[in-house]
Amino acid sequence: MSHTTSDIDPTFRDPSLPIAKRVENLLGQMTLEEKAGLFFHTLITMGEGGELASAVPMFGIPPTEDLVVGRGINHFNVFGVAPDATQMAEWHNRLQQLAATTRLGIPVTLSTDPRHSFTENPGAAMLAGPFSQWPEPLGLAAIGDERVVERFADIARQEYLAVGLRVALHPQVDLATEPRWARQVATFGEDAKLTSRLATAYIRGFQGEALGSDSVAAMAKHFPGGGPQKDGEDPHFAYGREQVYPGGDFEYHLKPFEAAFAAGVSQIMPYYGMPVGTPYEEVGFGFNKSVITGLLRDRYGFDGIVCTDWGLISDGEINGQPFPARAWGAEHLSPRERMAKVLDAGADQLGGEAIPDMLVDLVRSGKISEQRIDVSARRLLREKFVLGLFDRPLVDAERARSVVGAPEFRAAGDAAQRAAITLLTNRGDSPTLPLARGIKVYLRGIDAALAAEFGTVVATPQEAHVAIVRLQAPYEQRATMFENFFHAGSLDFPAEQVEELLTLARTVPTVIDVYLDRPAILTPFVDEAMAIVADFGASGRAVLDVLFGDAAPQGSLPIDLPRSMDAVRASRPDVPFDTADPLFGFGHGLGYGS
Repeated sequence: MSHTTSDIDPTFRDPSLPIAKRVENLLGQMTLEEKAGLFFHTLITMGEGGELASAVPMFGIPPTEDLVVGRGINHFNVFGVAPDATQMAEWHNRLQQLAATTRLGIPVTLSTDPRHSFTENPGAAMLAGPFSQWPEPLGLAAIGDERVVERFADIARQEYLAVGLRVALHPQVDLATEPRWARQVATFGEDAKLTSRLATAYIRGFQGEALGSDSVAAMAKHFPGGGPQKDGEDPHFAYGREQVYPGGDFEYHLKPFEAAFAAGVSQIMPYYGMPVGTPYEEVGFGFNKSVITGLLRDRYGFDGIVCTDWGLISDGEINGQPFPARAWGAEHLSPRERMAKVLDAGADQLGGEAIPDMLVDLVRSGKISEQRIDVSARRLLREKFVLGLFDRPLVDAERARSVVGAPEFRAAGDAAQRAAITLLTNRGDSPTLPLARGIKVYLRGIDAALAAEFGTVVATPQEAHVAIVRLQAPYEQRATMFENFFHAGSLDFPAEQVEELLTLARTVPTVIDVYLDRPAILTPFVDEAMAIVADFGASGRAVLDVLFGDAAPQGSLPIDLPRSMDAVRASRPDVPFDTADPLFGFGHGLGYGS
C-alpha cells in the first residue's frame, strides 16, 4: 500500500456517507504511525499573539509543529489562560491549518480542563480569563438546581465552541467523602443523589440529547470515583496513591457514573489512585484491567473513549523539580511495559504523553496487535466525525469575541456566584446581616475601593461598626510549588490566625466569609463571629452584594463541615457524612429572616 498523498481515497471526507463507512475508509488508509498518533492526548499551549507555540520547557511541552507534524498527534489539552477569545480562535485555526498539511489531514481535537471559575491550580483547572466566571462545581451544588447547572454547561459549551474547544475534561463526579482531599472543589459534594442529578444536567448542557456537531464531548472523571483517598492525600503524588474502602462503600462511588452513562457521556477518565483492600487489582486505575474492562466495559457496557489521567508512563519535571510518572502499583515496570499494561487494561488514550514511537515499537515487536490498536482508533476517529471536525474544522474568529464572555453569560455567572453563597451563622443583635448601607467597615481581604460603594471604609477596627474578613480554607504547606496547588492536610486554621481573628471579633462585630475549596474547621469562630458565610468561588462584589442585602444568600452546604480534626481522622474515607457530630451538616444554609 502506498503512503503518498496522491493515492488517498477521499471517501472519508464525504459528509453524506454514514459515519461508520467514513471511519472504515479512513482507518484502512492509515499507517501504523498515523494510528499511533491518535492514542496520545497531551498538553499544548498558545504562542504569543495567537501564533503556534515553541517549546515550553517548564512543563515539558514540545513545539507545536513537532507534535502535530513530527509525531502525528491530533488530540490536545490546551494549557494556560486564554488572553483573548479572538486570539484563541485564530490560534485554533492556525493549528487546524497545520494539521491539514499532514498526509491525511486529520483535524485536531482540542480539550480543556475547567476554565470558568476561580481555581488557580494549573494541574486541574485554568483561570477564567475572557470566559464567563461562575462558582466552582461545589458552588453549583450549593445552589442545587439542575436548571442552573444545565444553563452553565450550555453557556460553557457555546464559549468553548467559539474558540474550537471540543472536549470538556469534566465533569468531575467523584464524591467528596474524605474531607481533606484537595480535589473536592471541582465535585458536586459528597451526596450521590445530588451529584447524579447535577452530573446529568451538566452532561446534557455540554453534549445535548446526543453528541453531534454542536456538542462539546464530556469526559466524566475519575472512574470509579476518586474521593476515598487514604488520609485525604491526592494521588498526583506517591504518598497519596492509595484509595481505601474501610466502610465497604466502593459501590456508592459508582452511582454518579451510572447517571453519567445514562446521560450518554462520551468519554471517561480513570483516576491515578490504586484500590487497596478490594477485589480489584492493586494497581492504578488507568492500568487496571479489572476496572476498565471488567467494570467499565463489561458490567456497564461503556463503549466510549477511555482516556487515562495525565502522565502514567513517563517521568518528568515541573519547574525543574522531579515529577515521577503516576504509575502506582506499576512503578517497577518500564515505560514500555506500562504502556502495554494500559492498553491491555482497555484504555484508548494516554493522557499527557507524546511518545507514539513507543506504541509503534510495541506493535512491531508483537507485544500489542494491530487489531487491538484498531479497536481504539475506531472510537477516536468516530468521535472526530460525530463532532463534525472533518466537515467544519475552522471557527469564526471574529464571532468568538461576541460569544465568549457575552454580557448575558457574565450576568448569569455573577448571579450564580451570589446564589451559591451560603449563610452559616447570623447571630449578631446589632448590626446583623444584611448590613445597612453606609456603615463604617474595617476590611481584610476585600478591595477597599469596591467596599466603598457599600459603606465607609475605616483604617482600624476601633473606628468600625463592623469588620468584614475573607478567608481561604486552611491547608498545609508542602515541599514543592506544584504540591502547593493541591490544598491538602489539616483543616484547622493555624493557632495564630485563630487568635488574631478572635481578637478582632471581640473588638468589633465581625463577619467572616470563607472560601470553601474544601471543608474548614470553623468551630473556634461560631460563638465569636457576628456572622459566617461560605462561598465556593465568588467575586468581592458578589460577596458584598449578599452581605449588604442586594442579593439574598441561597446556598446550602453540599458537604458536611466537621467539628474537629479528631472527627475527620476517625471517619472512613469512603463513607459519606461520616464525621461525628458535624458543626454544620449537609443541606445547612440560612436565609435572611431565618
